[in-house]
Amino acid sequence: MPTGMPRIMNKNFFALIETRLAEDAQKICLNCDDGSKISNADLLELTARISHFIRSQGIEPGERLVVQVPKSAFAVALYLACLRSGVIYIPLNTSYTPEEVSYFLGDATPRLFVCDPARVASLSAVAGQHDARLLTLDSDGRGSLPDSIEGVAADSGTTEMADDDIAVILYTSGTTGRSKGAMLSHSNLASNALHLVDIWGFSSADVLLHALPIYHVHGLFVALHCALLSRATMHFMAGFDADRIVQMLPQSTVLMGVPTFYTRLLKHPDFDREVCGNMRLFISGSAPLLAETFEEFEQRTGHRILERYGMTETGMLVSNPLDGERVAGTVGFPLPEVETRIVDENRNPVAPGEVGILEVKGPNVFQGYWKMPEKTAEEFREDGYFITGDLASQDADGRITLVGRNKDMIISGGLNIYPIEIENCINELSGVVESAVIGVPHTDFGEGVVAVIVSTSQGAIDEDQIYTALAGQLARFKQPKKIVFVESLPRNSMGKVQKNVLRDNYKSLLSD
Repeated sequence: MPTGMPRIMNKNFFALIETRLAEDAQKICLNCDDGSKISNADLLELTARISHFIRSQGIEPGERLVVQVPKSAFAVALYLACLRSGVIYIPLNTSYTPEEVSYFLGDATPRLFVCDPARVASLSAVAGQHDARLLTLDSDGRGSLPDSIEGVAADSGTTEMADDDIAVILYTSGTTGRSKGAMLSHSNLASNALHLVDIWGFSSADVLLHALPIYHVHGLFVALHCALLSRATMHFMAGFDADRIVQMLPQSTVLMGVPTFYTRLLKHPDFDREVCGNMRLFISGSAPLLAETFEEFEQRTGHRILERYGMTETGMLVSNPLDGERVAGTVGFPLPEVETRIVDENRNPVAPGEVGILEVKGPNVFQGYWKMPEKTAEEFREDGYFITGDLASQDADGRITLVGRNKDMIISGGLNIYPIEIENCINELSGVVESAVIGVPHTDFGEGVVAVIVSTSQGAIDEDQIYTALAGQLARFKQPKKIVFVESLPRNSMGKVQKNVLRDNYKSLLSD
């Protein structure tokens, strides 16, 4: 049992959060960009009112609530209210198009869908198509949902949940092009969060600079949960802005970010040791951190970035140590209670230092994919290990280094992108014979999307036509940064496209 885990019967993760926040009710929890300050008591009270409203709508424990809203304190309370009510919370990337949202609503069948008021015109028909009631919430905490809870009394009850009851579903794309809903239980969330608080040394004295989105594991779970369970204060920023980050660093102690945060900070003229003087920890994840960035950051600030590794399906799995050597290019050691092994294609363990497929088991590993029992069975070994699909090596001391991905997933700016989804859209266009989408090094985003296309004839389709077509179908972060036309795609003797050859051919395309 992780340190500090209270022996309570109700396994609802909110019960644990509420216990922690209530210990210092008047302490500021969220310092927001608009200058407003929300205490632990304020957050709990708002959560209780939203929970009362959710229950009044007849939404039962185990039913779903989908949100696609800007970051706000109210959005945090909405997430916590779903936990409290036993309603499964499903956050969507704010960049998803109506076409993409339609798939998620059709798959999750939520009773309630909450979106940005600015998108009502494009999403109301989508919600109606899937029989979901539509409410709104903007970045300032305004909308029809906040209006609906005016005068609603606080609900003091917390729904009884078991360890394996589902708390959230996070959609992650699959190589087949069909998004999968990873089901995470209340126990999955609690175990992971409590271990991270311990191994990263979080306490109520910390001030977390929170500039991440909250539709993603990193910002919603890793950052938010660590702060809530330790009763740390958060500077709650709408998004990343280098000037604002530099301004707030002297008033903070921890920053969690994707590598893009750190490359952009290193370009800021005022980012130096003095600005970082009050900081105790910089954490990076969601995408590989270049060794050059790690070394330049240390030279500039005196801090060694702590890199860690996790997945949508598991939360955090591995971390470099808080106290001890942090090695550039590695992701560190398995978390407490997390078991890892690296095997070859025949499932035989590989020797230390050799590359294989990373598999994991632990209380943080998800419960399976929503409505996909066959896919769930494919991803787990008979002894309970989850197949991550990532290629890694582990030294004799247990330190893990990621060396690639067994699948062709692209990670750009900390967001997962699967080529097949983009390829399917491109291949449907008139004038296209076939396409191959790859990720190549990008200084700012870690990887950038490149589409390599074979057309029916010269001039049959051009770059502008492709960009225009994709803009209406795919979120912006999935759209190619470069399009290359070729006569044919490289293939092996079995006819499979050799994406490794393409990645090598175009590895410098986005570095200029």
